Amino acid sequence: MGAMGKPLMRIPYTDVLPAPTIRPPSAGTFAGALAALHDFFAAPAHGGLPASTAVLTGAGLSVASGLADYRGTNGTYRVNKTYRPIYYHEFLASHEARKRYWARSYLGWSALHKAQPNAGHHAVGDLGRLGLVSGVITQNVDSFHAKAHPEIPTLELHGYLRSTVCTSCWNEFPREAFQGQLAKLNPLWAAFLLEAIASGALDTENPAEERARGIRMNPDGDVEVPDAPYTTFRYPACPTCLTSPPPLADGTKGVVEVDRDGAWSPASSAGILKPAVVMFGESISHRVKHEAEEAIDGAGRLLVLATSLATYSAWRLAKRAKDRGMPIAIVNMGGVRGEDAFFAGLDPQQLGGQGLRVEMSTESLLPALAAELRRSGFRGTSSPLPAGTGAGVARLNQSDSAAPFKDMLS
Repeated sequence: MGAMGKPLMRIPYTDVLPAPTIRPPSAGTFAGALAALHDFFAAPAHGGLPASTAVLTGAGLSVASGLADYRGTNGTYRVNKTYRPIYYHEFLASHEARKRYWARSYLGWSALHKAQPNAGHHAVGDLGRLGLVSGVITQNVDSFHAKAHPEIPTLELHGYLRSTVCTSCWNEFPREAFQGQLAKLNPLWAAFLLEAIASGALDTENPAEERARGIRMNPDGDVEVPDAPYTTFRYPACPTCLTSPPPLADGTKGVVEVDRDGAWSPASSAGILKPAVVMFGESISHRVKHEAEEAIDGAGRLLVLATSLATYSAWRLAKRAKDRGMPIAIVNMGGVRGEDAFFAGLDPQQLGGQGLRVEMSTESLLPALAAELRRSGFRGTSSPLPAGTGAGVARLNQSDSAAPFKDMLS
């Protein structure tokens, strides 16, 4: 979510990364890419490593589902140079920042909620059913992997948007129910959202159309409407903390107050709900870090899909795989952070078994790969991890100020 003011920390790799070197060179064609991926999966396990493959995915995988990404061809950092996400410390410290965040999230939730996994997600499931993929680590917060292949465990490295979580008691609540509460607290915003949906203003994925309609669709369900009265937006308090205020870090009892409609009051010192995602500037829990490392250490290959690895939390996992001697395959449109190091030491004559780099759409390439492997009767030897492995595994009076807002789509 965009926030006000100047950034206090640098967002990594917002500029275009260097173009990749296709490896092997024959993987520059669709047929060659399929052959290289076949060789990647068919090659004997390297150096006594397990035969299983871990998959690491990023935002580019969900672009075909209609969701925005950060660093793709039409990614937010490319087409909206003024955009920056809200930082965790800002969200915690500022009531106004939370109003802005939840207003924009409220507008974007309906489109995010109705979006569905695409052929790329389903193809990952097909590879799992062929015994080739034992688990998925995803940076995405859209829950598409769990929907597309629930039998394959998915570690959600950066959390998920399907829930909110209290920053005081850490209880989680369904995002869909929270959306209903936001609608009740903000009837004029709810009316505007209905108008936006009816007009199709939230359906476009074209940046030029977005500009013409006066909106910007950013990643993670963020909808930006210039000059919208974010200060009028209200959001609920944590129901658990409202009933039983928690102790604060200093040992005193927290205060949770709401107005007569149930909106969180600035007089409160606790009970703030946030999305159940790892926000910018927020640390990934030690438990999730450990589970991600275990997923890498328990596999013999790493398949990286639709990510530039710009975030350190993802890049470090690829580096860990390289340090363990695991073959790495990268399928991504555009450059990847420090990618040449992942292919250092490869035999120039190898055909994909030692590693590969392909610049093609996962939406077309992965289904074709799964279909070809299925036709040939190819099967791997790995078995999916038991469902439920790991804690990070996915389950599934405003009238005056709002008057101009109501007219924005006219």
